[in-house]
Amino acid sequence: MVVIGLVVGLASPQADILEQVLVKVNGEIITKTDLEARQIAALRQKQPNLRPDSDAELQKALAEITPEVIVDAVEELLMVQRGKELGYTMSTEQFTGIVENIKKENKIESDAALEAALKQEGMTMADLRRQLERTMLVQRVQQTDVMAKLQVTDTELRAYYETHKDEFATTPQITLREITIAVPVTAQGINVAQDDAAKEKAEDVRKKAAAGEPFARLAADFSDSGSKANGGLVGPLSKSDLSEELQKAVAGLKTGDLTPVTRTTRGYQIVKIEALQETTTKSFEDAKNEIADKIANDKRSGEYTKFIERLRAEAIIDWKNDEIKKAYELGLKARPTES
Repeated sequence: MVVIGLVVGLASPQADILEQVLVKVNGEIITKTDLEARQIAALRQKQPNLRPDSDAELQKALAEITPEVIVDAVEELLMVQRGKELGYTMSTEQFTGIVENIKKENKIESDAALEAALKQEGMTMADLRRQLERTMLVQRVQQTDVMAKLQVTDTELRAYYETHKDEFATTPQITLREITIAVPVTAQGINVAQDDAAKEKAEDVRKKAAAGEPFARLAADFSDSGSKANGGLVGPLSKSDLSEELQKAVAGLKTGDLTPVTRTTRGYQIVKIEALQETTTKSFEDAKNEIADKIANDKRSGEYTKFIERLRAEAIIDWKNDEIKKAYELGLKARPTES
């Protein structure tokens, strides 16, 4: 179960179990069991097929992920504390709604079935609610203290648009109908007489099309291409997807025009232009919201870094395990810092 699995991977242990405390963050603890649950979840995500052959191999894998895991754990706790400081809570109505979604997504028919599934993972409904509330607190804090502070000015929007117009340009596209007259190829190569016969047939078919006979019917009657079942219709597709020979053949043609008989690797081809869409560029007004999202996403990382550095600076972090403290410090060095 995807949703439950995610929650279980981050779940806190039962509060009444005597735990080895690794660190206190503003008086709240992260235990050895907390860390182990996160380590397991991180290993499953990073190396889902990991089957260590020895304890040394497992310890190596844990050493690689622990610095990031313990930093994440401390940062999450700081944000949960910030959420409580702001007065955020999860109402019973909100919890019930989330539970109903979990049941629906995992095809669980009843609360009893959900409780049974949680029990297999060593959890209760109370554990689930605590973890969901933590997730909600983190999300609301990010929205309040990070996203709400992101300001994108009209000047920034216009500057981005002017220097990235290619991002808002459409690719030239073409819709066409094709007729392919294949040239038989043997182990000895192409027979000249057969090649000439195929070309002559293609020229004859083109004359029929130029005289006004329906191209779709001609394709159905004469084409050796799979598109004959659809009257030779192909596309829309990018002009760059055409063979080099066909790109040259269609250059300068208008809707309704026919190409000359063209030799390609597929044989002799005739193409009729059904529709052309040249390159267009979104206007600034049409692209404005998309640009705002791009700039905000670029700024979000920097704003989050400033926010979490402030929470860390204001926090009282009391380490009870020197090895985990070293891992934490190593993890911090790998994190971006405010420039």
